Amino acid sequence: MSQGRDIFFVSNSVDEIGGVTTWSHQMARLLTDRGHRVHLVGICPVEENIRQSFSAELPYATTTLYDERPPSPRTLRGIKGKLNAPERRRQAARRAGMLEQAEKLSALFREAAPGAVVICTQVWAMEWVALADTKGLTVIGMSHESYEASHKSSRAARVRRHYKDVDRLLVLTPEDADLWIRSGMDNVGSMPNPLPFMPDAPAPREAKVVASVGRLAFEKGVDLLLDAWSETAPLHPDWTLRIYGAGPEEASLRAYCTSLGLDDSVEWMGSTGDVLGALRGASVFAQASRAEGFPITLLEAMAAGVAPVAFDCAPGVREIVSHGEDGLLSRLGNTVELAGHLSRLMSDKELRDRMGDTAFRDVKRYSSAEITDRWEELFSFLQR
Repeated sequence: MSQGRDIFFVSNSVDEIGGVTTWSHQMARLLTDRGHRVHLVGICPVEENIRQSFSAELPYATTTLYDERPPSPRTLRGIKGKLNAPERRRQAARRAGMLEQAEKLSALFREAAPGAVVICTQVWAMEWVALADTKGLTVIGMSHESYEASHKSSRAARVRRHYKDVDRLLVLTPEDADLWIRSGMDNVGSMPNPLPFMPDAPAPREAKVVASVGRLAFEKGVDLLLDAWSETAPLHPDWTLRIYGAGPEEASLRAYCTSLGLDDSVEWMGSTGDVLGALRGASVFAQASRAEGFPITLLEAMAAGVAPVAFDCAPGVREIVSHGEDGLLSRLGNTVELAGHLSRLMSDKELRDRMGDTAFRDVKRYSSAEITDRWEELFSFLQR
């Protein structure tokens, strides 16, 4: 094995609940295991209610630049904006604070050995990386959402602005990379997420349970899943929908569940630290997201050998699931179609076992070893 590199992951935070944070810590651990010196850097801390807990003794360093979240930028428009002295002072103080924190990044980067890599996992964090001294380092920017999702927000414009000069912009699928390239970005490649686990055998699939795992937030579409379940549940009175997760929509989703008359067939399980255990207690997996990047929960379900039913909401979903072979995909928002796919798997044990076994085999292409190999190959390629 070649001598390890200094690798910096720079994110909005090091401990916010969410997929990017979980991914960052997973990759940090995988690369540390390969002999690299990894440092996770967060721009600012997060509130207690959205903070993930991690072991106090991580095998890699973590740093948070700010003690509290910095003020948000505002655009000074026209003569009135230019004459707004308090706002101009606030903006100047924000800029000075950014430069001060960027100097902390520069100090970390200057201590790195030749061949060091900076991986900016979120475009907001890139505003600080861009102010830091990265001379002699390879800088990789990332977007953990689909091209379409980026363009439904202000993030697409920021990706173009802040990532245009990085050594590589990585998105989650070749399809998304092609869209960015066609739109004028010439430094784009793709890198999928790795599997968090790879069990030795698929789940037993004996329980009459459909599992859903994810944050209870609008984009995850749990309301749409409940709509589909209201069509499916009367046909399968001996089946249960278990919803694992917590989030801002929980109270309204529970109320909606009650209004649909589903309380007898839906179990709210809360967050779980044992996703594999949750999936091994199910026979079908359901995902009704409105938007996704490269959904880790789909990978997890397939790694557990549980056939997924999902909305085809992003290239990442199509990349992971081969419709009709290792899962079933529905058109985005079509809850009748989603209900039909759920019912088909719930009615046919042979079909769900066959698809679950195929999923278990197919998903091995995203094993942590395979994806870590790809990262190391990219580091070597970009260093040339």
